[in-house]
Order: sequence, then C-alpha cells, then structure tokens
Amino acid sequence: MLPPLPSLGVFVMAVAAGVLAGPAVLASGPAETMPRVQLDLRTGGTTSTVDATIVVEAADGGMLLELDDQHYRLVPAGSVAARRPCPTPEPTESPRAFGQRVLAELPAGFSLLTTRHYVVCFDTSRDYAQWCAALFERLHETFGNFWSQAGLDVTDPSRPLVVVIFADRAAYERHAAGDLGAAADRVVGYYNLMSNRVTTFDLTGTEGLTAGSARPGGAAAEIMASPAAAGLVSTLVHEATHQMAFNCGMHRRLAPVPLWVSEGIATYFETPDLAADRGWRGIGAPNRSRLDQFLAGYREGDVAAIVAADDRFRDADRPLDAYAAAWALTRHLTESRKAAFIGYLRGQAAKRPLTDEAAEDRVREFEAAFGSVATIEKDVVASAARLQSRLQRR
Repeated sequence: MLPPLPSLGVFVMAVAAGVLAGPAVLASGPAETMPRVQLDLRTGGTTSTVDATIVVEAADGGMLLELDDQHYRLVPAGSVAARRPCPTPEPTESPRAFGQRVLAELPAGFSLLTTRHYVVCFDTSRDYAQWCAALFERLHETFGNFWSQAGLDVTDPSRPLVVVIFADRAAYERHAAGDLGAAADRVVGYYNLMSNRVTTFDLTGTEGLTAGSARPGGAAAEIMASPAAAGLVSTLVHEATHQMAFNCGMHRRLAPVPLWVSEGIATYFETPDLAADRGWRGIGAPNRSRLDQFLAGYREGDVAAIVAADDRFRDADRPLDAYAAAWALTRHLTESRKAAFIGYLRGQAAKRPLTDEAAEDRVREFEAAFGSVATIEKDVVASAARLQSRLQRR
C-alpha cells in the first residue's frame, strides 16, 4: 500500500500513487549528486533551521527535501528565509543510535532491535520482533540476488530500513491515522513513501509470547500456528518489498512508477510458505488468492486499464481485481519476457521524483518494451488459466 500524501501549493498529489506534478523542475537527479543544504524555514510566523538534501527544486522555489532520518519534507515556495551549504556532512551514526532517534518519535514502551539491514521498533514480544526481523533479512537477501541475477542493477540500501510494529490494532490505527486518514482501519500494514518506513501491528496476538514458549520450535512455531499466519507473512513481505524496491535503485520515491509495476512486484514476492519456519521461502510461488481473484473477476480490458492509469487501484468497488491483474501481468512478464521486463524496469529506475506521465505515454512506453497491450493481455489471461488448471490437477 502506498498511502496518500498531502497536497502542497504547486505540487498536486494523485492520491495514493506517489506521483506529484508541479511546475518546471530546476534540480532533480541521482541522490548522490543532489546538494546538501542548511535552510531557515518560515512556518506560521516562526523560523526553524533544518539540514537536508534537496531531492527536487521547482522553478518557483518549492522544494522536496530528504531529512537525515530518511523522511521527505515538502517545502512550499516562499517559505525559505535563508539557504547556505550545509556546514556538516550527513551524520554517520550507528544503526542503534539511529534507532534511538526513531524510538523518540513513538509512544512510550517501544523497544529496539537492530539487524544487519533493519531497525525494528516494537512494543509486542521480542520473540515476534526477532521472527519478523529474520523474515525481513531473508527477503533482503533474496530480493537482491533475484534481481541481480536477472540483470537489473540493484544496490544495498546505504542506511538501515525502518520497521515499526505495534502490539495491537487500536494503537496501530491511532498512529496510522496520521498517514492514512480514514483508511487506517482498512489497512493492516503499509509502506509510507514520505517516511520511508513500514508500519504494521502484531496480527497473531503473540505479544504474550515468552522466550520459554512450550510449543516445540519456540516462537516461530507459535507464530506459524496462528490462523493469521498466511495474512501476516503476505502483509510483511508485500510492504517490505515496496520498501526494498524504493531503496535499492529499482524505483525512486515519488517518481511516476505505474502502480501495476510496484504492486505487481510486491504481490509476486508475497506468497507465503507456511511449511517454512519464517513462513516464506522465496520468490514467484503461485499466488493462489491473486490467481483465483484475477480469473474470477477478469473483464476484457482489465490489464490494459492498469497499464494506462492507476485509477483501478483506488476504485472502492474493485481494488482487489487491480492488484490481482498486476500480479498476473508481472508474473507473465517475469517468467516469459524477463529480458524485456528488466529493460522496462531500468527505464522506471531513471524516472525523477515529482514528475508526471500521461496515459498515452505509459502505454507507449509499455508497448515499446513488450509489444501490443492487447496481445500481452491475451497472453496474461491464457498463462493464468494454464497455471490454475495445473494447480487444480495437483
């Protein structure tokens, strides 16, 4: 899930798409080439000073900044009172020190777990947090290996990725309301493009787990025995895949990446494997729920619609059909047109934040990579039908 962002002056948000359109952009390039500055910002009659990297600078002076805690901040035109080169480099703090800063933003009672690539803030059981962290690390390794072997240039994120896990749904919803608004009670986990964080809650009710759990296999067995296990794994892997994709060079945050691409990749990765301790073993396993949803709800033109625009993902009547179509399209391209798909993803990686694309441009880009959308759609439906038939014979 890519949640809504606030509208801001010249930047107009297409809700939930992560795409902002604005006036002419003066500066927008690779993150490592963008200037790090110190700004005095006027807000409501007061002035504050921030150190940040400019991600985008518009012709009228509006800016998109990346702060040292990975948050993006939208700065309206006319609010910059002074600007100068940043006198200090970006801090190179340890993961634990960075995690302590994140904890300071959260309600009392949260603890910290750091791993090689993640900072996990939690107020559920440590066993549960450790199980989640092991799942994230497995995904991190597998994600990088899969795309590197396919020929796509991906890099290790230069900073720890942040995950916040609440013990119960009520506390999670209170926190998530600031990001998701009224949708907070309908979403069990999300990746936020502005904060760069994954936020979720303990779907299994394992906050009462202790290190001495009597169940054979300890916490992992306890978690995987939960009726919520399949949904838990799918949610965690789906949202963590978004986070990886936007931090490894596959996509750039707030660039006009079609939702069928970002959601298709997340659904292609998300399939749980409840026979494994971590509930997930690898990539591309048949996603039965997405497959059945796609074939049951398919109407001619569904694939063409998500290629041209993102509207279907926000349609209150059929959002799951859009996600299923994205999974089916991504699976087909990954497994039968991989070289072309990798070339297409390279084009997505080059897109700049705060730019926009018209439907005809999206279709033209797609057909340059894969040929006729109508032909690809027929192939996707046929491929999905063959897969369903094969699975039913097992």
